[in-house]
Amino acid sequence: MEFDAAFVAVPGASLAGLILSLAIESLMKPRPRWARPWRAWALHAGSWLCAHAAFTVILGRPGFAAALVLASLWVLVLVNNAKMKALREPFVFQDYEYFTDAICHPRLYLPFLGGGKFLGAASGFVLAMSIGLLWEKAPIPRFALSGSGQLGGIALVFAAGLLCLCLGKSRSQKSLALSFDPEKDLRALGLSASLWRYRDAASTPPAAISPFFSLALKEAGDLPHLIAVQSESFFDPRLLYPGIRPDVLAEFDRLKRDCVAHGKLHVPAWGANTVRTEFAFLSGIDENALGAHRFNPYRAIASGWNVFSLAAGLKRLGYRTIAIHPYPASFYQRNRVYPRIGFDEFLDLRAFDAAPRFGPYISDDAMARQIEAIVSATRSPVFVFAITMENHGPLHLERLSPQDADAFYTQPPPLGCDDLTVYLRHLRNADRMILKLRQMLERCERPASLCWFGDHVPIMPTVYEIFGAPQEVEYLCWNTRNAAFPEERKIHAHELALEWVSGSGVRD
Repeated sequence: MEFDAAFVAVPGASLAGLILSLAIESLMKPRPRWARPWRAWALHAGSWLCAHAAFTVILGRPGFAAALVLASLWVLVLVNNAKMKALREPFVFQDYEYFTDAICHPRLYLPFLGGGKFLGAASGFVLAMSIGLLWEKAPIPRFALSGSGQLGGIALVFAAGLLCLCLGKSRSQKSLALSFDPEKDLRALGLSASLWRYRDAASTPPAAISPFFSLALKEAGDLPHLIAVQSESFFDPRLLYPGIRPDVLAEFDRLKRDCVAHGKLHVPAWGANTVRTEFAFLSGIDENALGAHRFNPYRAIASGWNVFSLAAGLKRLGYRTIAIHPYPASFYQRNRVYPRIGFDEFLDLRAFDAAPRFGPYISDDAMARQIEAIVSATRSPVFVFAITMENHGPLHLERLSPQDADAFYTQPPPLGCDDLTVYLRHLRNADRMILKLRQMLERCERPASLCWFGDHVPIMPTVYEIFGAPQEVEYLCWNTRNAAFPEERKIHAHELALEWVSGSGVRD
């Protein structure tokens, strides 16, 4: 049986592209192992074949289609490697929103890709376009099953792809078990199989139950105002480099001396992904109970998962519950999530129209003033959960001033630490916010309690190469009426709110 060149060109280009896709995948960090389950290979082959068949149907040029799919894979590898460098975590299926977020909020994402990687991604697509538009023509007629048509070749490739996907996605997934350690799973399964498996795992809502659902809270008495501040990228860098001036965190140190609890906080995020620490604090749920939803629990809530929270428990007691984050309300779907977990009100960037910025974002001073306005305007107990934004990177986009070295160091740091100096400039403002909140709460007639903690460490890769990378952030819990002089204690983010309400007088 003879086959027309147009028919043969489709599976030929598809097979060549499949082989090249393995070469591109091998450039990933961490590099996937060649020794992986056969079902993982089936998912890789099936994903490639189906994608190539679909592009060929649209373009009519099998070589062009293969080049575009390869270019898309190349971009995914570059994004993965950039994420691995900045956040120490490879790309997972739940990160698909990065691409739309990068368009809506380019300053938060694109600088971490880097100019070289951006040019590399652009070059890949230019090459693909060149192959398609200059070197290859679509056959006429394209969709004939015989003769000069290519529909038969497309159908063959698509059928082979579907067969591979069906074999790879068999309900018996013992050979493709997940650890939900993205680096480990990527090494074991490869990119395509890990993406498929993380997608499958996310299709089932979490079964975890918040401890706040059954927590015994007071229902009478002089309930305190509760102010929780998740301070952007807050940690104590003086432990990294002793040449930092101690007074950079003078107010934090002062508050720590008469707080009721303080210490190191183990958070489920490193460098970014604020929402993970945020959810852990508000829900009291350990990330290990979330499976694939640990990477973005808010997506599950926005899709219908009902989860109890600290805000819901306090609302039952008569607290007015308010969340504040000076950024667009739709980011991480907070505008949909917060009402579902018990917040009466959400103040986003629109509440800060006339507020000053420090750097590119709303200042910590403006956040302190917003909290003060809320507390001053009510006599009933209020719970405020505030997420600051001032210290959000990319830090390397901000410029230093000649006075910064003297202001923040007793001994100048090594070359390559400009990010650290920029970070200290914002950290000093976080420390001043602590002072403002303390003074404001001490003036209140009603008792009050403050919980202050970081969401993750900042992204400063060069600084960490020099001094080593921290794994934890700081927290403290302070009350206006009962200092305790506690010893330092290390806890996890999902334990913090329980620790706080126990020492604030709200929990029985």
